Amino acid sequence: MEELEQGLLMQPWARLQLAENSLLAKAYITKQGYALLVSDLQEVWHEQVDASVVSQRAKELNKRLTAPPEAFLSHLDDLLRPLLKDIDCPGKATFSCDHVAEALILRVRSELSGLPFYWNFHCILASPSLVSQHLIRPLMGMSLALQCQARELATLLRMKDLEIQDYQEGGASLSRDRLKTEPFEETSFLEQFMVEKLPEACSVGDGRPFVTNLQNLYTAVTRQEAQGRQKLEDAGDLQASGGASPHGTDSHLPNQPEEPVSSAPSHPEPDKEPTATSGPVQRPRLSKVKRKKLRGLFS
Repeated sequence: MEELEQGLLMQPWARLQLAENSLLAKAYITKQGYALLVSDLQEVWHEQVDASVVSQRAKELNKRLTAPPEAFLSHLDDLLRPLLKDIDCPGKATFSCDHVAEALILRVRSELSGLPFYWNFHCILASPSLVSQHLIRPLMGMSLALQCQARELATLLRMKDLEIQDYQEGGASLSRDRLKTEPFEETSFLEQFMVEKLPEACSVGDGRPFVTNLQNLYTAVTRQEAQGRQKLEDAGDLQASGGASPHGTDSHLPNQPEEPVSSAPSHPEPDKEPTATSGPVQRPRLSKVKRKKLRGLFS
């Protein structure tokens, strides 16, 4: 199911134009199941199911059809893909939606292998964390990216003004007066934009400008955030595994210096001799054995 979650996050938003209203939607369908996110700009609904649920629901809605769940999932993908890409496919399928309590049911009618095919997407209200993941955080990231882009453009305009000024000081002049511009002033430009352009620029409407003009940036931001999250997870795993191994080594080192007797079986002769010798002769033999053991540990 993690593949469905990640796949859905990478999908752009699209307009789902129905007879009764227009929705924003994104979907990700594989052989293992599907994930669907739908919004009317007031609420956000979500459904994620695996192949077993698809098989059971297909049996309930289509008594005369018998097929593996992969076939139903492939057919749903064929129906949704052109619709989300705003490609007109007359007569291929009919979509409608109903609100039941807090849920949204998206109904599909089409044909599969010459027989009627029915499907219902049972979407429940999306959790706050899901809304944050697919809308709030990406939109904040897009705002920051556009702000950074505006700063870069402002810097470029100031550099262009300096270039023009250098040309003018060198005696150059415009051949057409209508091409003359005033030096760029960022503060006055922003003030003028807020008054003259902002009302039109931030008109959301039914979401058409968002899905038409900003989906390349949206997918770039979600991809970047997913990569950053993956790097953090990998770093955490590496730190956990790296922190465990030195600790394990340290915990063994203080207890092991006196314990290299386990290596004694590889040298049977020195073990027999200490038992037959007296105490004074034992001391040099003990120190010799200890040196061998320490070499074995740290070699």
